[in-house]
Amino acid sequence: MVECSYRLVVTRKKEQQWDFWFLLPIYPYQQRQTLREEVICDRIWIFEQPHGFLYAIVTIRMTVVKLKQGGLLVYCPIAPTKECIKLVRELETDHGEVKYIIHSTGSGLEHKIFVGPFARYFSSAQVWCVPNQWSFPINLPLPWLGFPCKRTNILPLDWHKAPFADEFEYHIVDIKLSAGSFVELALFHCCSQTLLVTDAIVQVPSQPPAIIELDPFPLLFHARETALDNLENNQANRLKGWQRICLFALYFRPSMIDTTPLKQLFKEAKQAPDRSFTNYLGFFPFRWQSNWLKSFEAIVDQEIPLVAPILQNIILPQDVIEARNWVNKISKWEIEQIIPAHFKAPIQTTSEEFTQAFNFLETNNCDQKKYPSGKEQIFRQDSCFIKKLASFFVRLNIAKPSPLKE
Repeated sequence: MVECSYRLVVTRKKEQQWDFWFLLPIYPYQQRQTLREEVICDRIWIFEQPHGFLYAIVTIRMTVVKLKQGGLLVYCPIAPTKECIKLVRELETDHGEVKYIIHSTGSGLEHKIFVGPFARYFSSAQVWCVPNQWSFPINLPLPWLGFPCKRTNILPLDWHKAPFADEFEYHIVDIKLSAGSFVELALFHCCSQTLLVTDAIVQVPSQPPAIIELDPFPLLFHARETALDNLENNQANRLKGWQRICLFALYFRPSMIDTTPLKQLFKEAKQAPDRSFTNYLGFFPFRWQSNWLKSFEAIVDQEIPLVAPILQNIILPQDVIEARNWVNKISKWEIEQIIPAHFKAPIQTTSEEFTQAFNFLETNNCDQKKYPSGKEQIFRQDSCFIKKLASFFVRLNIAKPSPLKE
């Protein structure tokens, strides 16, 4: 395995345009820069773009794997800007054309929206999707969502029947929800012992990723204490912004944050040094408590990868048996690294550590659940807002009560 190195290609801005941004109008909207990184020499590459909401920006990632017989497999496509496609074409020149495009989730609109447009650039590639596809707010068939009719297939539940079974094994988790299913494909590249996942697991990096630092505005936006701050673009401020972005992205509303009183909010907005539309007209409703950094320290660069709070508290508890079975099957693989679609990649880990990340699915660790300590206690405290969401969904009959009692 070789050390990773970022390759930043300087291009005109028009080559970074995503023309269908209005279908899912979240940051960075029309302008999406792409970085390509080689993870294993001449074998695995990752492509990253910025992605988020309300300037809580993290990475969204596509993984490309070279096949033994030549050609490429693409897992979880990102926005097919001219810049992104150019970087893929460079790999095709050296390693053969894209043969397989894998859509790895059932509902994740932030991933699904790119698959059809991406596939149209690679007219001979087969598109393979996990079962039980659905869309919100209207459940539309895949061709209506831009997927090519004649080349789109549903992955068989038995990985032996897939056309790439000589190099990859996979297992699919399918958690039934009220409107559809949470479905995710864990794809294992056997010869490199690399596990590809989408949203199931993450690792929070201590430093902002290179793709996020290309445009530091979101980092500086969240580094402020009040709307009156006009921060210098330096490493310390970018780091503070990244730490807070991670807390927003994982918890939606972390416990260490308060909101600005309405009267003060308008007063500060009038006096803000930047009242542009980009800066939300000067409105900044956040007030971080003095000890907020403890929340970030509880999740950063953990040896055991992290399952996002929304999966822990809302999604996976809807079918604990299905989730456990999926984890147990994956634990049989000899994993050396994981490449998820968000936050840090690759994650150097093992099958045992992957399994430990899902210990919350077990009901026999009663003392630990009743009396958490240290980082686990902070993590649970920050997850309170998501737990309230879970309770709200139960009252609306959108979700079932969790069998995982604390």
